Amino acid sequence: MHANGGFTLIELILVTVIIAILAGAVTLSFQGRTQDARYARALSDIKQLETAVDAFALDNNDQYPTSLDDLIGGKRDYLRDPAKDPWGNPYEYIQPGVQHRKTYDIISMGPDGMSGTDDDVAPWLERLDDVDGP
Repeated sequence: MHANGGFTLIELILVTVIIAILAGAVTLSFQGRTQDARYARALSDIKQLETAVDAFALDNNDQYPTSLDDLIGGKRDYLRDPAKDPWGNPYEYIQPGVQHRKTYDIISMGPDGMSGTDDDVAPWLERLDDVDGP
């Protein structure tokens, strides 16, 4: 500050540049967290869907639903809304399952919305970016 009590243009520009650099660093550090949160939500949703499917089977003489839509309406609502994953795609219900041949599988097709790709989300699938490297 100078005798007149104001800041020079250079000082104001310097402060603005420092704030912009800090804001950019914070934005970059949180950017990857969105996908991690979506992945965690998809796994949580799958566990809740499995609970609803198991409850349906208990109420229906061990008969699993033919689709997740069977969990809405009927004798009892096992779900409130049709199940959508964090990327807006429906969860894939496979009965009998590929992983669990005697029951069913529920997966999220991940960000690309395509089944059978590397970004699918299921409790038995391991994400490569969660594995610690050397």
